[in-house]
Amino acid sequence: MNPTQLTALPPLSLYVHIPWCLQKCPYCDFNSHTIKTTLDEDAYVQALLTDLQHELPHFWGRGIETIFIGGGTPSVFSVSAIDRLLSGIRALVKLNPEAEITLEANPGTFDHDKFQGFRSAGINRLSIGVQSFDDRKLAALGRIHSADEARTAIEKACRIFERVNIDLMYALPQQNAADALADVQAALSFGVQHISAYQLTLEPNTPFGHTPPKGLPEDDTAQDIEDTVHSALQHAGFERYETSAFARTPESRARHNLNYWQFGDYIGIGAGAHGKISHHDRIERTVRKRHPEAYLAAMQGNVQAAIDHKTVAPNDLPFEFMMNALRLTGGVPAALFAERTGISLAQIEPVLAKARQKGLLDHAPNVLRPTELGRRFLNDLLELFLDVPVGLRGREIRIIPSNSR
Repeated sequence: MNPTQLTALPPLSLYVHIPWCLQKCPYCDFNSHTIKTTLDEDAYVQALLTDLQHELPHFWGRGIETIFIGGGTPSVFSVSAIDRLLSGIRALVKLNPEAEITLEANPGTFDHDKFQGFRSAGINRLSIGVQSFDDRKLAALGRIHSADEARTAIEKACRIFERVNIDLMYALPQQNAADALADVQAALSFGVQHISAYQLTLEPNTPFGHTPPKGLPEDDTAQDIEDTVHSALQHAGFERYETSAFARTPESRARHNLNYWQFGDYIGIGAGAHGKISHHDRIERTVRKRHPEAYLAAMQGNVQAAIDHKTVAPNDLPFEFMMNALRLTGGVPAALFAERTGISLAQIEPVLAKARQKGLLDHAPNVLRPTELGRRFLNDLLELFLDVPVGLRGREIRIIPSNSR
């Protein structure tokens, strides 16, 4: 198969970035900005719709399967703004009537009537950034909400939305395994069907990256905490279907995120948003201007100046595909590699053989799936795919993480 020829185009999602928060968390490296003045919601919603309209020729005729509104804290926007946004999207694209439409929310911005309004506007899945149910841990993380506010928000959200995700973070300052277990048990008590559990990481160019908080667990303790969190969720009937994602049933998995991990396509609109669009002869990555003011100015003038398009070089595709697919604990069908990259599996067989020899990749020929060792040492597994000679190499590998958490 020619490395630049795709026989079929993958499912398509839409990511919408709203970059404002009431307060920037010291561990966060997402493109988010503290609200300092009154937000011009109308201007930003219009910019998002202008952005989407400009993208139409790149995916004309294709349906949108999922929408994820992330940030930042999108729930700081008013109901009317989210309603205008979703109405405008429906007017521009072919949206699947059964589309999963997710909104990220902070417990500190929760209001029952407001969130009922979000549901009426079309949001059918809410992702709540709780991180911990311990007030001391929340303070250490710089969160604006309390544990009681988190509990209230979840209780009310579960009455409004059929699908609710709780984000938890572990290996926090001064945390031990018992503390982390208490957070998991608190999350489970609400009966939600999906929980995301992440280890706190110290990202460069963040306050925590410059000055790590005191009392971070040592590596062995952090591993014990992770094992405790994972075991508790699995014991409660949750399947760990992705590195940090747990679902009670296959139906409750995050469809939007699954499309990322299966190397599907997604349009990314909004300040700093990333996208991936497949064409029959190439795969392109897009990225928008990062700062909201620069993004808004471009969308009100020279739209094209706000968007950088880059064709992914064939040699970069094996790594990009595996970086996503191997996060799934069940892996993906082996045939999906050729279908989504245009590269035959035979061209990377020597690397696959090496990964299997190291015990990092399952030996089953019809699936690309990490072993337990491969999941634990995922970076080592992925590094094997960094330099696979399947075509002319690009100047750089651009690694685009999920737009969602």
